[in-house]
Amino acid sequence: MATGSVTDLRSKIHSSHTRNSGPLNKKAHQKNDSYYAKKSAPKSKYDDYNSEEKEQELQKVKSGIVQHRLFSEEQCKQIEKKIDKVVKLSDLGLYKEHTVDRAPLRNKYFFGEGYTYGSQLAKRGPGNERLYCKGDVDEIPDWIHKLVVRRLNDANIIPEGFVNSAVINDYKPGGCIVSHIDPPHIFERPIASVSFFSESALSFGCKFTFKPIRVSKPVLTLPLSRGCVTLLSGYAADHITHCVRPEDVTARRAVIILRRVRDDAPRLEIPTEMSSPCRKRIMPSLYNCSDSEDSGDNSSSSSSSEDNVKHVKVNSKVICLSEESLKEGKGATPNGSPKSMKR
Repeated sequence: MATGSVTDLRSKIHSSHTRNSGPLNKKAHQKNDSYYAKKSAPKSKYDDYNSEEKEQELQKVKSGIVQHRLFSEEQCKQIEKKIDKVVKLSDLGLYKEHTVDRAPLRNKYFFGEGYTYGSQLAKRGPGNERLYCKGDVDEIPDWIHKLVVRRLNDANIIPEGFVNSAVINDYKPGGCIVSHIDPPHIFERPIASVSFFSESALSFGCKFTFKPIRVSKPVLTLPLSRGCVTLLSGYAADHITHCVRPEDVTARRAVIILRRVRDDAPRLEIPTEMSSPCRKRIMPSLYNCSDSEDSGDNSSSSSSSEDNVKHVKVNSKVICLSEESLKEGKGATPNGSPKSMKR
């Protein structure tokens, strides 16, 4: 996915402050500069901690974090090509509605399980997140199992059969995710993630304010290198928020988050709306494509190209013609075209 035309969020913030900096607005601009200098970052509750309390909090967070450098340069490149393919399929409209969640500088791709959060919640607040109905998001692609999950299993990082939910977060420069705790009534622990494309950082204990986005000083900023596996559990997963700050995403970055949905996790009671009549469907040739590349050799066949994906639109009308009506001409309109009936 090309990012050359994408404007860094920080540049947008800067331009919003400086666009009215002509002579007539110089005084107002200086006043704004003074205001934002004072308001450069919000305060969190941790800012009021004394040095001993801050150190205790830091150690609690660190106790719930484990990192492994597991993926090589070549393995990263192989997985990054697969992530690019997910983006392409999404752009073609070949995923279910709730598989893809788009934001200005960050896209999420849910596989296996998806859930409502943030502005999607009927009732706001932690604990109100709900899983979508079964089948509302696409299944976890085979390549995630083969290229990512299996390596974590083989390294005894997570047990075999643990993962039933995979999410790809694809960030553009300046993208972010605000402070949150992965809902414990939805997901078991640990939460595993693997970083790709570029280096970034995960911050703990931050407070966000908006218009423009500003972030308080973190309790801990955890470096995330390309190919690094990070596991969160205990205090780091359940008792302090984590986020990705805009200033820590300086280039395109993606993360694959691997989790296990609890057996007793609540689901939406009312089934989500069925796909629209004109929704594109994936033909069988799609399922026969990319996973043939996962066997280990880098040879590609013609069946692995997106060129072979056929886009089919399902019309909202069904032509109803019986054999007898065809013979008698009852099923034709005056211009000779068949009648149609709405579903």
